[in-house]
Amino acid sequence: MTTEGFNQLIADATPDIRKLIVETKHLLEEVYPEYVEVPWVKQKTIGYGIGEKKMSEHFSWIGIYIKHIVLGFNYGTELPDPDNILEGTGKLFRHYKIRSVNDIHNPALKAVLAAAVKDIKQRNNR
Repeated sequence: MTTEGFNQLIADATPDIRKLIVETKHLLEEVYPEYVEVPWVKQKTIGYGIGEKKMSEHFSWIGIYIKHIVLGFNYGTELPDPDNILEGTGKLFRHYKIRSVNDIHNPALKAVLAAAVKDIKQRNNR
């Protein structure tokens, strides 16, 4: 599911960053094909969830930066992360920095993403 806001966000990114965004979106589709995408153009982020509500239904987001992107997790501190791939110091949020396509293919990332989907479904009794 691609939205107008998604296209607007990636239009402003460099070709390398666009490729990272698209490849990350493929990973999201692989793990949870039914995701709901909500772009926030001003924040340069794209939220992904089981519904449109940012905090209660989103499990992840893509943050767009000049030299990398991040795949963030709304309840990252509560997710299993045995390989310690997640970064951040906030109370709940954690993120994974993606600088290359190889970073996207990290099996630990796919496992954390699958856990995030499972977690948000349980929080919403779905």
